[in-house]
Amino acid sequence: MPDMNIDRFRDQFAALTGFSPMRWQKRLFRRFLDGDLPSAVDLPTGLGKTAVMAIWHLALDTGADLPRRLVYVVDRRAVVDQATAEAEKIRSRLAPDALRLSTLRGRHVDNRDWLADPAARAIIVGTIDMIGSRLLFNGYGVSPKSRSYQAGLLGADTLVLLDEAHLCAPFESLLDSIASDPALHPQPALGPAVPRLRLLPLSATGRARTNAFRLEDDDRADPVVARRIGAAKRLALHALAEGDKLDHALAERARALAVGGGRIAVFCNSRETAAEIAAALGKGWPGRVALLVGARRVREREALADQVAGLGFLAGTAPPAQEAPEQAPAFLVATAAGEVGIDVDADHMVCDLVAAERMIQRLGRVNRRGDATAAQVDVVVAPPGPKADPAMTARLAACRAALAKLPPGDDGRHDASPDAIRAWRAAHATEVEAATTPAPLRPALTRALADAWAMTSLPDRSDHTGRPAVGPWLRGWEDGDEPQTGIAWRALLPLDDGGDALPDRDVAAFFEAAPPQASEMLETETWAVVDWLTRLRLDASLAVVGFVLSPSGDLRRLLTPGDLARGNGDKLARWLTGMTVVIDARVGGLAETGLLDWRHADPPTTIDTAASGWLPPPTDDQPAVRFRVYRSAGEPERQAGWYERSRLAIGEMADGQPRWLIVDKWRDEATTEHDRSTGRQQELAEHQAWTEREARNLAAALNLTPELAETLAVAARLHDEGKRQASWQRAAGAPPGGAIYAKTRGRFRHEHLHGYRHEFGSLPLVEADAAFRALPAELQDLALHLVAAHHGGARPHIATEGCADAPPSALAERATAVALRFARLQRRWGPWGLAWWEALLRAADQRASRLNDEREDG
Repeated sequence: MPDMNIDRFRDQFAALTGFSPMRWQKRLFRRFLDGDLPSAVDLPTGLGKTAVMAIWHLALDTGADLPRRLVYVVDRRAVVDQATAEAEKIRSRLAPDALRLSTLRGRHVDNRDWLADPAARAIIVGTIDMIGSRLLFNGYGVSPKSRSYQAGLLGADTLVLLDEAHLCAPFESLLDSIASDPALHPQPALGPAVPRLRLLPLSATGRARTNAFRLEDDDRADPVVARRIGAAKRLALHALAEGDKLDHALAERARALAVGGGRIAVFCNSRETAAEIAAALGKGWPGRVALLVGARRVREREALADQVAGLGFLAGTAPPAQEAPEQAPAFLVATAAGEVGIDVDADHMVCDLVAAERMIQRLGRVNRRGDATAAQVDVVVAPPGPKADPAMTARLAACRAALAKLPPGDDGRHDASPDAIRAWRAAHATEVEAATTPAPLRPALTRALADAWAMTSLPDRSDHTGRPAVGPWLRGWEDGDEPQTGIAWRALLPLDDGGDALPDRDVAAFFEAAPPQASEMLETETWAVVDWLTRLRLDASLAVVGFVLSPSGDLRRLLTPGDLARGNGDKLARWLTGMTVVIDARVGGLAETGLLDWRHADPPTTIDTAASGWLPPPTDDQPAVRFRVYRSAGEPERQAGWYERSRLAIGEMADGQPRWLIVDKWRDEATTEHDRSTGRQQELAEHQAWTEREARNLAAALNLTPELAETLAVAARLHDEGKRQASWQRAAGAPPGGAIYAKTRGRFRHEHLHGYRHEFGSLPLVEADAAFRALPAELQDLALHLVAAHHGGARPHIATEGCADAPPSALAERATAVALRFARLQRRWGPWGLAWWEALLRAADQRASRLNDEREDG
């Protein structure tokens, strides 16, 4: 590769990241340009693996053959993830439209901007559960109509960076199957029409892999690398004294290390122990203790990230003692949430003993950059409790024995530098293996399973042996994995004026219009939620405490005060496992720290009452929350940029006029069934012409062959022909005068449809089109399917009700043809290939709708 490429890379990398590239980063850039994607990036902790995002971006700029989307997967325990900070830094230093971004926190949290343009460059940061469930057509919190859309754009033209891959072997195996199993790909005769998913695990294990990217000897000579892999860390093992409590022992050792100031990290396995240690240290140093544990909403995670940074715990920030010698020490007390994802850098560390892979993660959070004097690491070893798991007891004993074999020093401590850890793992591989948590057993991904999950339009997706829950494919069968439940607080719920729940149909409509958002969710163990619910002090006026929703957003049941009786714990656990509970904010129960606390009675800030200040907006002209909820007496006043999505009657005024619970959506949001039909008024012919234009632009950007480009364009030009039916025009409130409309400004009245699906009604009109008939037979199949599936149906089922263009028997035959066509195309293009094609048409349709709405403000 010419040196000028490396020179340009050096300058551009520094501009994006603020740092000059290390030698290994230049070598990885060269491999990306050469088309030689390694099987893994296996580097010691602290060497900046998140910078692979910047390397990918710059390699694409230089012409590398890499996917357009990068998905960075972090552990679900990560509360403050470095990947989000790195991605936001890159995004902030580029032109506004150069990179789309969706992250776990911050102004780009779960914004779905990456769905808008399949040809655009994008970074998506998500957890295994968020990304994995969407990839397997089972997106948690994603409506069934949107699942194939998201699966298609995740499963094709995507580079997946799996952070800490050694901690999530089942998910790595799943991704490897999707990337490399020919049975899951389009048929070979189709060539490279659909860009593949590619996998790049990021790890620090040193395990044997073919074609892995590792440090070379010359890389180690780099001054930055040499300093970091040789960072001095002096480890000592201490047995917990008889009669002493673990939290007391850890707190005392932290106090001892804090003499003279500095940053002290304290790691422990229990959230309760962490809270006790933080409280004890906070008495001596108020305001100087950060508690880094999970089970927080994004809103509170942002405040925690600011606190951690303010105390100097993020790598590259100066410790308090260096900033001002008279300043008190700072403490970071953390559970496993601080072991992954976050670029923590402490001067010294105290911790309890955990399995070897977690000890290594913790050691990477102290003197991370080698900038400080030798870090002191005190490991307190507690005896096993009476209910301890024998296998875990044996593993911890093996870990203690293995750590004792680290190189000893004259100070009575052991060398735990990254170089020493690397040599220790190689020299004592058997002992380290015995001290390491074994990877959980995992099921194989088969084509039959993928096909079954891809049938997203079938009702009742749960509890079917042929379509099992996807959890084991994401995390394996984990013996110690606690069932999880999500909680979201809302001030405005589907309740009537008397406080009773609206009919189930209205409740379902409400949560489709205003679904729980990632930024408002607190996820924790189900047992903790049950314990919290049964301790709450409820207002006697509450008839409904909350609503239990399935992962797909379906209503499962109401929660009433009677359900929360102390004796109902087992029943509540069954109801809530794997579910989301949307709680009435008047219940309270959320401490200012963002942790569950049944004693806290004040209603928390909620996304539906503080939308404007909930999170920083992605841009100055867009809201951070793309829906708003309010009550209205009579007709509400409309505001620029907002369109009504749902209206539910909740009571009557004294004069008999109805009172409404209304959900509005932002102009360019297209989440629910009829979002794209509501907005600036537009006739059908113009909308379809605009969609065709956007489809052709997209085809050109993706370098589709002329035949495939024409297929996509034909489908785009005809996709909404079924809106010509009179019932659809009535439902949309089309103005009189004979024109046929695709979009209208008013409220969409579903009752006029009688179940009619305009996609289904479009099919015979597509088949009569001359340009369609000129396509080859196999591409006619694809065009028809794209039209039938452009609202998420026809996989394989599509409704026939309300269609007036043929007798019932002919409609049934047409629906059968839709299902058989789906099966043929699924075999031909593969599960993710077909979903990718659907995503192209849906993106073109949504782009045309956004342009129409923006025209109003121009």
